[in-house]
Amino acid sequence: MKSAIIRTGLLSLIASAALISCKDDIPQGVDPVSYAYAQLDEDGGDWNPILLSSVTDITLPAPDAVGSPGYESELQEVISLNGNLSSSQREVLDYWGNNTAVRWMEIAENLVSEYFLPPPPGPEGNYPPPNAATPDQIPYFPFAHPPYAARMFAYLSAGMYDATIASWHFKYEYNRANPYEAATGIQPYFRANDLPGYPSEDAAMAFVAQKILTAMFPLEADVIREHAENCRESRKWAGLAVQSDLVAGDSIGAYVARIYLNRARNDNMKFAQIDKPTYEAFRAEAATRIGDEWPVWMNLEIPQRPVAITPKYGEVLLWWVPSVETVRPGPPPAIGSPEYLEAETELLELTKKATREQKEIAFFWSDGPGTVSPPGHWNMIAKENILENRLNPLRTLRVYAFMNTAIQDAGVSCWDTKFYYFYPRPSQANPEIKTLFGIPNFPSYTSGHSTFSGAAAEVLSSFFPEQAAYFEKEADEAGLSRLYSGIHWRFDCEVGVAVGRDIGGYAVSAAAADGF
Repeated sequence: MKSAIIRTGLLSLIASAALISCKDDIPQGVDPVSYAYAQLDEDGGDWNPILLSSVTDITLPAPDAVGSPGYESELQEVISLNGNLSSSQREVLDYWGNNTAVRWMEIAENLVSEYFLPPPPGPEGNYPPPNAATPDQIPYFPFAHPPYAARMFAYLSAGMYDATIASWHFKYEYNRANPYEAATGIQPYFRANDLPGYPSEDAAMAFVAQKILTAMFPLEADVIREHAENCRESRKWAGLAVQSDLVAGDSIGAYVARIYLNRARNDNMKFAQIDKPTYEAFRAEAATRIGDEWPVWMNLEIPQRPVAITPKYGEVLLWWVPSVETVRPGPPPAIGSPEYLEAETELLELTKKATREQKEIAFFWSDGPGTVSPPGHWNMIAKENILENRLNPLRTLRVYAFMNTAIQDAGVSCWDTKFYYFYPRPSQANPEIKTLFGIPNFPSYTSGHSTFSGAAAEVLSSFFPEQAAYFEKEADEAGLSRLYSGIHWRFDCEVGVAVGRDIGGYAVSAAAADGF
């Protein structure tokens, strides 16, 4: 049942390819308006943030007390707004719901689907890459391929998580009542959760989300800003925050956003895409290392792209894994070896006799251009379980943050492996092997889908142990989907899932030590 809901949601999202997600993206059966949290986690402000050295590094002044003239003036504004909601304001409130963290991740998913479009060939048959310095020139920046998406999801979720930990800390340090508890004239729009009002965690999240998403998708700055303004103001309409609550949340968000954007500027991502001469030297170095074990991977597109997608992504800064060498798997089988011949025979058979079920699995997990990408697919799976368990925003972001940082580490590791071994795709090694859809522009071993999925499943299993068997099954199916499509060898997928699980274990260990 869970799988069917997610599959329906994915198909709907892919079909719409809309930048603004609709209310129906929330899985049916969970009403975002009446979403009451299963627990408040009053000690959540003591959990260890991911990048912040300490929440006490943030200076937040004590708020005006309930009953003071300043606070009473702010309450009157909220009383007026809350009692005179327009239909458009109610639509905004219904959209954002009672856990804005989920909506921000949905917005990010939709941005990925909007920008996950391979740059087209230029008039001379070349493939000019998107340029962050001129994002509005064709090809538009960014090209939100899986490594890019994984990095974006990691920064967004971890940044919002740190901001929410800080918000929780100050909420329970100052313990100022939220507006609907402080004034009898306010009717909370959402199910009462009785969190202290100061500071607003929603404002803190919105500030971080606006800064990070704008940095990642600069052409969408206006849309993202409108989202942030609506999210922020809706908390007053709902009776959840007064103006000083929002201002304090902004202050936390600004502090956290600076730290995350500084890391992003210095995480080596800007060096991941290289020019053709550098790439050719990189490839020649690998060819020397490989010798005659197998033919060095080459792109099969026509016209052929001169450079693969982010060959140096394996050098991007990791979150939890000590180094890519720590988790780099051993080499794939040599061409002509018994293991290789077994894998080749299997793919030749699938080319001729893949079952309908195998093809359906291949297309369901294809996650290609115009979709939320493999990392986004796992964010949708996470969302289903977050809402089913009615997690508060802090717990929600703990799930997203550890999962997405693990997914990015998995991507960095996978790309290191891909461009360390430069192993050929099946249809390069044997042209009789046919694929169900286009072949990605990077080497075969290991499978990115598989590695991403192994890491995500490992983290989600630790947060939702009762669903562990389901997550593991989904990760295995995601890996097999690439075999069924003819894009990967079986060993690409099996080793990828195993390495991903190992990488997920590093994130799980970090989460186990975060003070939760």
